[in-house]
Amino acid sequence: MAEIGKDIDRARQLLMEGRLVAIPTETVYGLAANALDEKAVLEIFKAKNRPHFDPLIVHISGIAQAKTLVESFPDKARALANRFWPGPLTILLPKKELVPDLVTSGLNTVGLRCPDHALTLQLLQTLPFPLAAPSANPFGYVSPTTPQHVNEQLGDKVAYILDGGECRVGIESTIIGFESMEPIVYRLGGLALESLEPFTGPLHVQLHSSSNPHAPGQLQSHYAPRKKIVLGTHDQLAAQDHPDAGAIVFRNPLPGIPPRRQVVLSAGGNLEEAAQHLFAGLRTLDKADISLILAELVPETGLGRAINDRLRRAAH
Repeated sequence: MAEIGKDIDRARQLLMEGRLVAIPTETVYGLAANALDEKAVLEIFKAKNRPHFDPLIVHISGIAQAKTLVESFPDKARALANRFWPGPLTILLPKKELVPDLVTSGLNTVGLRCPDHALTLQLLQTLPFPLAAPSANPFGYVSPTTPQHVNEQLGDKVAYILDGGECRVGIESTIIGFESMEPIVYRLGGLALESLEPFTGPLHVQLHSSSNPHAPGQLQSHYAPRKKIVLGTHDQLAAQDHPDAGAIVFRNPLPGIPPRRQVVLSAGGNLEEAAQHLFAGLRTLDKADISLILAELVPETGLGRAINDRLRRAAH
């Protein structure tokens, strides 16, 4: 198992040596390496068993560092960065040659994000390079939101886990790119469309790709526990007859299933709280003595869109 601690200097030294370090963000924990070192980046793909056609997000300390990595920074992208960085927003921009093709899976754009977590921002500000950092879990499995989640899955492949506590957003960043200067959402995430559109205008959403995705998190099957998932509304799931099922529900438990086999995401019906608890809830049920998971779709508004997106991919 990996060492867990809050030592930024130790994390920095290991990253300078080309090692892998798990880092906290407000969304999920990332598996980080020097984004400009192909050998170090390759270790990310090996540790996660991640296909090379799925690009990585590069974590930066701010707009000044972003400018060193990209050929251009359109006005709408700059407006988004000024408003939402640090925060759960990844922006796709045309990359400079110093960003390895391995990071971008051969694409001419790179996804950049400034994470809103004090420890990781401090770490980034001490490093002479940005960090490539997909979620710190085996490829396709549920993303980690605590240091313990990382250790359970990748503890033997990570040099150090920087402990920033539980992630407060709990689902990955929203990814936005530009085609012919028009903004497109490639992944729903921790920043709701309603927050973005005042800065972008109406957004086109383009989420799925069976192969060669434009951005991380576009594969139809992703974020999945090992157990089968059945999706539905609360009423639809309540009508199911599965005596050995568990349930992940928005605010009200399902009848007929013991409380110990149910995860309530937000008793108060708060979508932000539900998003924070989603991945931990899926992990809990995946470990439980059940045969399948009944999962309730939440209201399709705000962060509810991103929650439902994760549930649909997990069930695919």
